[in-house]
Amino acid sequence: MKFNKVTHVIFDMDGTLIDSESLLDKIVCDIAAVYGKVYRKDIRVKLRGTPEKDSARIAVTEMDLPITPEEFLVFYRKKMNEELQNLNLMPGAMALVRHLYKHDVPIAIATSSSKATTKLKMQNHRDLQELFHHVVSGGDDPEVKKGKPNPDIFLVCASRFPDKPHPSQCLVLEDAPTGIRAARAAGMQAVMVPSVEVPEELRKPANLVLKSLSDFKPELFGLPPRE
Repeated sequence: MKFNKVTHVIFDMDGTLIDSESLLDKIVCDIAAVYGKVYRKDIRVKLRGTPEKDSARIAVTEMDLPITPEEFLVFYRKKMNEELQNLNLMPGAMALVRHLYKHDVPIAIATSSSKATTKLKMQNHRDLQELFHHVVSGGDDPEVKKGKPNPDIFLVCASRFPDKPHPSQCLVLEDAPTGIRAARAAGMQAVMVPSVEVPEELRKPANLVLKSLSDFKPELFGLPPRE
């Protein structure tokens, strides 16, 4: 299997860098339960990687909740502020980010979360966040017109590196099918680290699928190998 050489790496946040997806699922499940609805597996997969406003619309529509997406977001954000205080990093995340930073590989984060939610989720991992050149919070970034699976967020993220690399020079690390589709639509290679519930069909757009960031070999994409 041969991949093209890249110079820049863009990380998704939820489910890729930080272990937040299970808690976010619990929050949506709790909201659904209030109205006697079930948060099914197929809906969970659809919500992965989407901006908060899109997530709210999908959740309300798919579960036929008797509230508006705006009302859903009020509940959702309130519960996030209560519960997203102590998130763990995903396996291999810190080691990989430190390796790339040490070898002067430009790295950034492209997340569908809003700026405030990004700050909340990363508050105990500022030492990690400081290693990134920049963070694009697509939930309320004015330059990100459309959320994943549209390519906007990754194109904006690439444009904010000082040397403005061509999309083909960027590699995206993602867990969500929507994120992988967005990266490929942007003209970037994409490595997927999916949760076990993501079906095989939705993994196919990825250039490479791994079980963990610990398994990622930078040299496959022309980056400095791990020691």
